[in-house]
Formats: sequence, C-alpha cells, structure tokens
Amino acid sequence: MTHALPADTPRFTGISSSRKIRNTVATVVVYAAMALALIPLVWILATLLVKGLPTILSPDWWAFDMYGQLSNKPGGGISHAIVGTLSQAVVTTVLSVPIGIFTAVYLVEYSRGGILGRMTTFMVDILTGVPSIVAALFIYALWITLFGFSRSGFAVSLALVLLMIPVIVRNTEEMLRIVPQDLREASYALGVPKWKTIAKIVLPTALSGIVTGVMLAVARIMGESAPVLILVGATPVLNWNVFEGNQNSLPLFMLEMYKLQANDQVIARMWGAALTLVLIIGLLTVAARIISRRFSVRT
Repeated sequence: MTHALPADTPRFTGISSSRKIRNTVATVVVYAAMALALIPLVWILATLLVKGLPTILSPDWWAFDMYGQLSNKPGGGISHAIVGTLSQAVVTTVLSVPIGIFTAVYLVEYSRGGILGRMTTFMVDILTGVPSIVAALFIYALWITLFGFSRSGFAVSLALVLLMIPVIVRNTEEMLRIVPQDLREASYALGVPKWKTIAKIVLPTALSGIVTGVMLAVARIMGESAPVLILVGATPVLNWNVFEGNQNSLPLFMLEMYKLQANDQVIARMWGAALTLVLIIGLLTVAARIISRRFSVRT
C-alpha cells in the first residue's frame, strides 16, 4: 500500500548548475595543487637520474671502496659508504622502533590523560622539533666528552635515535587511534586480557600504517648529515664495525665530494651517491610495505 506525499513536500529536482560549477572548480583546484606539488619531486628525481645514473651503472661503483683512489681520477666505489649508512640505520632502527611503539601504546591504551602521559606527550613534542645538529652536539657532549667513548658509527646512531623516536611515536599513536574500538571491546568480551588484545588485535590491525611511519623515519635519518659530520670520522675504507673506528656513510661521502668540487669525477661521484641513497630508501620502503601487507590483519 502506497501513501501519497503531501502537496507541500519538497521534491529532489537534481543538482543546481551553481553547485555543479563549484564542484568542478574545486576539483580543478585540487588536481592543480597536486600537480604543482609533484613538480619539485619529479624535477629532483629527473635531475638525479640524469646526473647520477651514468655513475651507478658501473659495477665498480657497488663493488669497491675509495681506498687508494685519487679524487680526480675515475674509478673507486661507494661500498664503504653504503655499508656505513645501512649499519647505522639498522642500529638506529633496532633501538628506536621498540621504544617508539611501546611509548605510543602507553599513550593510547594506558595513560588516560594522566600526568605521566601528559609529560611524555610534551617531551615527544619537544624532540620532534629538535634540529639534528643539536642532537649530534648533545651526544658528543654526553657520549664522547663525558663518558670518554671515541667517535664511531654507534655514536651517530645514538644521535639519530633522538630524531627517529618522536616520528615513530607520533605516527604509531595516530595509527592506533584509528583502530575501531569495537575490535577491542569484542576481544575483551571474549575474556582476552588487554595486553594480548593489544598484541594480537590492535597492533596487527595498525601494522601497515606503523610500518609506513617507521620507513618515513628511516628515510629521514638516513639522509641526515650533521650527526655523521660531528660524531664519526670519514674513511675511504670499508668498516663493518659501528662500535669502533671511522666509518663513512652516504651523506658524509657527499659532504666530502662537495668540499672538493675540483673536477667532473668528484661531481659525478656526488650525484651518484645521492641517487644511491634514494634508491636504497625506495627499495627498503617497497620491501617494508610488502611485508606489512603480508602480515597485517584485514578488518
């Protein structure tokens, strides 16, 4: 049985032309802003490819270091800087990720606005704005001057930890907050303890976003130049030990080449090192996203 609508009931007559125009204008503005934002990125990547690709295509670039190699002569490689960058990044990540994730879990799941939670949030906000050179000088004063340890790749990692932790905390905190509360309540209703709910439900659900945030933090610390300039000495020799001796890295290698700028070989190595760093970060990001999608929980 159908009921007739009153005569004065408003009826949908379609979208007005003025709304269509505003919608079209807004769409054009959004796409134009996106294209404008992509221009610098595409420009940088194109410049890196044009100037750095001829250098990194040489097998020697990946296989050798710069020991005994003259700066104004072709030859040598970047293996010592790649090993230094990756080893420092691994140590930094191993130290930072557990601290950052556990801190975010506390802030979201346990703090409940308490004084410790507010203090932690305040300190994370402060660390977020700390320049890399300040972190490097702090570690130099504490680790090297006060404790008496020598300059090393591990000292660089300690400085990078101060830069990486707040990024992980902030990102993980946001990812945990968007996990539906219904999932937690359903788990509690089944008698699952809170810590197991967090470990088995909340964290796996937010895993993809957490991994993305970790990779953004890794990309940031791998490109920092101030800590490596202050806390470790440059060397043309391959050094796997982050705890002892000078150790090169890609940012430090680029700084060395920038200081010289004597000839085309030096400039080519500088562009090659920059492109190598971008490629490594890109490969690590893709690998991390694949792993996170494999193990994340679908909601």
